[in-house]
Amino acid sequence: MARKLRLEYPGAIYHVMNRGDRREAIFRDDVDHQLFLSTLDETCLKADWLVHAYCLMGNHFHLVLETPRGNLVSGMKWFLGTYTLRFNRRHGVSGHLFSGRYKALLVDPGQPDYLRTVCEYVHLNPVRAQLLRPSEPLQAYRWSSYPAYLDQNRRRPAWLQVERVLGGMGIPKDSSVGRKQFERLMEERRREENPEDYAGIRRGWCWGDDSFRQELLAQLESGGAMGQSDGASPETAMEKAERLAREELAKLGWKEADLAERRKGDAGKLKIALKLRAETTMTLSWIAGRLQMGTASSLGNLFSARRAAKERMGSPTVKP
Repeated sequence: MARKLRLEYPGAIYHVMNRGDRREAIFRDDVDHQLFLSTLDETCLKADWLVHAYCLMGNHFHLVLETPRGNLVSGMKWFLGTYTLRFNRRHGVSGHLFSGRYKALLVDPGQPDYLRTVCEYVHLNPVRAQLLRPSEPLQAYRWSSYPAYLDQNRRRPAWLQVERVLGGMGIPKDSSVGRKQFERLMEERRREENPEDYAGIRRGWCWGDDSFRQELLAQLESGGAMGQSDGASPETAMEKAERLAREELAKLGWKEADLAERRKGDAGKLKIALKLRAETTMTLSWIAGRLQMGTASSLGNLFSARRAAKERMGSPTVKP
């Protein structure tokens, strides 16, 4: 049976969940948790994602993410593939890490209650899994976005957005008073939680009112994508990569013809390639072809050599 198409559109919000293959652990220790979050950080930069909530459990994860560019599929392909490679490399294993296809529940962006409820569901996962004692506050679980919501110093990643969830709970401002109110409301929700409140999140394919569901069904039947309310056309991953390549060529004072005339390992080419690798989801093959740098393997070797040189000098570097 053919897989159903993923419905993508600018501004779509999804509850994304995936488990380990055969329900095995996808996080073996704290380093794996940090590795997952650093990979998520890179993905958000590449795909321009926003995250409203996350929770990392032993053998699965939950994300509530927003895709301003309508690029869930390409972003998730890079994200899950990259984390799998890094996990396998670290633990000296090979093969699949995740079980089958990830679940992506579409969330109605027009009704604040739906986003609020799905983020509550994600943040309360450690309670349902009995990972917290009754006396422990919800923020004692480290590997969710909930502690970042309460952080008085606001040490949050740029991609973590709290305002819409706070607003959905009637909290007008991300302030000390607002965060205390959020904490109180979440602890109340924890005590009063009814599993049936989340039945539609666990078993459904979308989470919203009937008009939202009907609009999604119409788009699925037509095979099209839902449009933006402002009529703007989102930039695709390839268009973003092309734009960045042209901008970097202009900064160097180069023309397209200069790419063919310069050697494959030219420092200027490598600079552009690093930017494309850091800020887009394009493959090594695409980048190498676009910049006339040979094969994906040769470009990967250039990245590795540069990283090794940086490490010898004691400078931090981003994994390409």
